[in-house]
Amino acid sequence: MLSIAHFISPHGFGHAARACAVIAAIHEINPSIRFEIFTTIPQWFFEQSIPGVFTYHRLLTDIGMVQETPLREDLPETLRKLNNFLPYDPSQIQSLSEKINRLKCSLIICDISPMGIAVAQKAGIPSVLIENFTWDWVYGNYVSANFPAEELIDYLREIYRHVDYHIQTEPVCFYQNVDLCTVPISRMVRDTSQQIRQRLGMPGGAKVVLVTMGGIPEKYTFLEHLTFRTDIYFIIPDGTQTVQLVDNLVLLPRRSDFFHPDLVNACDAVIGKLGYSTLAEIYHSGVPYGYIPRSTFKESEILEAFVKSQMSGSAISESQFQDGGWLSSLPEILALPGTKRNNSNGAVEVSQFICKVLGIKP
Repeated sequence: MLSIAHFISPHGFGHAARACAVIAAIHEINPSIRFEIFTTIPQWFFEQSIPGVFTYHRLLTDIGMVQETPLREDLPETLRKLNNFLPYDPSQIQSLSEKINRLKCSLIICDISPMGIAVAQKAGIPSVLIENFTWDWVYGNYVSANFPAEELIDYLREIYRHVDYHIQTEPVCFYQNVDLCTVPISRMVRDTSQQIRQRLGMPGGAKVVLVTMGGIPEKYTFLEHLTFRTDIYFIIPDGTQTVQLVDNLVLLPRRSDFFHPDLVNACDAVIGKLGYSTLAEIYHSGVPYGYIPRSTFKESEILEAFVKSQMSGSAISESQFQDGGWLSSLPEILALPGTKRNNSNGAVEVSQFICKVLGIKP
């Protein structure tokens, strides 16, 4: 059985969602391939997303950005953790490389953890980087007297430079000379819109809006305002401990039996943080996007430009989102035209590329 290791950043659920889409697409080509997943993203996330065989290894693969809230970064804590984490402990890299060889892995895929590249080098196997940004690029936008991270940035940039195969996925933050550039990558829809609405107990013809902040929990202060919009059903993940239908609110736990791409596809609009995986799922479903930019995160302006040029959406400020002011612009968002897609999912392009690297015929 062929084995591939996947080192995944634990920054939110976006990198894990993209990784799962790629893994699922590779399994479509060859179901016998086994994946060894290294991350601190909860194991259940992969169990829900991946149809094939994998083994979960709990490992902190990188720091990313420490978040105060889904929309705000904690720079002092990020710097503290980075200084404790980097440079990598050579004994840890050695131990991981030996583990990779014992597992008989032929390749390491990284999204976007550079640790996997360092381990692959030590193990003597090729590595693949999948990204729409890298951490050296992100940290470089924060460098100041309060965030003196130049040495860390140089260290990470040098590791990224040694990757064997480099793949970028739209929306790309910093274009480079790479082996492959794809359209957005997202997990595939499984159930129809009608099936999801029936399971949630919502009328087939009702207007439905999904409110999501990705993989980082948020406390919503506007739920009471939503109950006055009795003509619209609102689906809210992370809203409760169990699945509940309260008036026109569908409250879902952080871990539920509902697949996030299916929820996006079942809605007439999505209101949420401007993040990669949410954007990618909305891009492929074609529904309108009421997005909340992150003013302090450099990726956000690239994602926003992509939404404006390739998707149907409207910006909502952080303050409008938090106080429920976005409800006044919801009719305009719902009235935006949907977008039909004829191009394939980027996960398919990546899976074909990786199988070619490994000499696997479709």
